[in-house]
Amino acid sequence: QDPVPSRASRRRAPAQKLRDELRGLLGESWTEELECDVPRGWQRHGDLVLLSEDSFRAAPWEKLGPVLWETIASALGARRLARRGRVLPDGMRSPSVTLLLGQDGWVEHVDNGIRYAFDVTKCMFSPGNITEKLRVASLPCSGEVLVDLYAGIGYFTLPFLVHGAAAFAHACEWNSHAVEALQRNLVLNGVQDRCHIHHGDSHQLELRDVADRVNLGLLPSSEEGWPVACRVLKKSTGGVLHIHHNVESLSVQPPAEQGSPEGAGSDGEVQHPTENGGKEMLRARIRPEWQRWAEATAARIQGLLAELHGQPWHTSILHIEVVKSYAPHVHHLVLDLECRPALP
Repeated sequence: QDPVPSRASRRRAPAQKLRDELRGLLGESWTEELECDVPRGWQRHGDLVLLSEDSFRAAPWEKLGPVLWETIASALGARRLARRGRVLPDGMRSPSVTLLLGQDGWVEHVDNGIRYAFDVTKCMFSPGNITEKLRVASLPCSGEVLVDLYAGIGYFTLPFLVHGAAAFAHACEWNSHAVEALQRNLVLNGVQDRCHIHHGDSHQLELRDVADRVNLGLLPSSEEGWPVACRVLKKSTGGVLHIHHNVESLSVQPPAEQGSPEGAGSDGEVQHPTENGGKEMLRARIRPEWQRWAEATAARIQGLLAELHGQPWHTSILHIEVVKSYAPHVHHLVLDLECRPALP
């Protein structure tokens, strides 16, 4: 029985095949420069392969015309080919991706049983958020109304509706390409009747007093959306805000006693009460900077709510989730903040 090939050797095989075919195509004019221009890795989206922005940029490639892209696609077992450019600084994180072979850039991903379709030439797909998508899918949202202030193609709106069983979602998004993908994805997942899309700037949202839960999935900071989030929460009962933020921390992991006041476990790891009242161990210890950010945010939101309603509100930190490291010493965090009007 043949040994199962390692991931590295499986990856090397197509990369080697690609180089061999291109060398055959160019024959005598093959050079060291061209060798360096052939990528060793790429992203695969179904039958579409997305090449990195620095691949096949040397002048000799251009002379080959369409036969180059057909050869690459054939070597990689793809039908469509696209290449990244630089992300455009247009405030919408639009990818400048060029379709090199094929009629359109629509692809589909399945994450945790949820289908996400999007056009790679017009929308970014962020695989790094998978842990947070899984987490929100497991939150008990039955009967709740969700407002997702930065919905994109439905990264979080869909898990809340499909797995979290939210009763209804208001999804806000200003990028028309993302809105088009979101409309498709609601239909693909059979939840189009439980979602209303608000196309436009979510900071101008007219909604008031509707939400049990608000998702604020904007980086590096969702701070501009905090006043809107406070306005859409139900006045009489409040709800939970999921606040995304990139938090900088220059410390190494803190010693156990510097953990969160919510109580440390016997091995110095911090425990956080989850929404179902149980205790959950957080593998990454909560750093002091993260705790300080969460407490400062809770205080700010409490002030915004009191100002808005003319009466005191309580905010309490339910959980701090570490989604991923965003850069050295910068972490993408999500704060689950419970907000309730104070009883008279």
